[in-house]
Amino acid sequence: MPASGPRRAQDVYAATLALLTEHGYDGLTIEGVAARSGVNKTTIYRWWPSKDALLGAALTDAGLLELTVPDTGSLREDLCALVEQILRLLTGRATGTVVTAVLGAATHRPELAGFTRAFFADRLRRERIVFERAAGRGELRPDADPKLVMDLLAGALWLRVLGRGETPRKASVRELVDTVLTGVTP
Repeated sequence: MPASGPRRAQDVYAATLALLTEHGYDGLTIEGVAARSGVNKTTIYRWWPSKDALLGAALTDAGLLELTVPDTGSLREDLCALVEQILRLLTGRATGTVVTAVLGAATHRPELAGFTRAFFADRLRRERIVFERAAGRGELRPDADPKLVMDLLAGALWLRVLGRGETPRKASVRELVDTVLTGVTP
């Protein structure tokens, strides 16, 4: 919740994400959020001047898309745990719809695209600890790029789930992590 936001920000976020799930981005309106949350429309506009600002705040502050950064003592296991969480977000009943709607809308909504870039930058900032710990244990080349590794892992999942309509199994997650970590050449 924003430090200076309204008392009922979580109600507003919940209504925003529920309406996004039910009606998609185009069906999400400030009026609908006000009616669903019981918070006056003018109060919503005071704190979030646009639908994209409200949706961006809901994504970052509601906790729906939160990941727990693992610490298993192994780079491979940490990455498997992260990728499994990403897979759950992409395929979860509420979360999958939110992710799809937001990413689809962000391609033609610059303000929303800015919020999604900030969301992913923050996510990567928090995931970097996995790579720092792995480097400290000697499991990672010093020149390894955490952003590239996470892009390869998450990007493969995104393509399979959103582009191909597949739902990878846990074994597929491990195969994906192993392929990224070891490559495909002998």
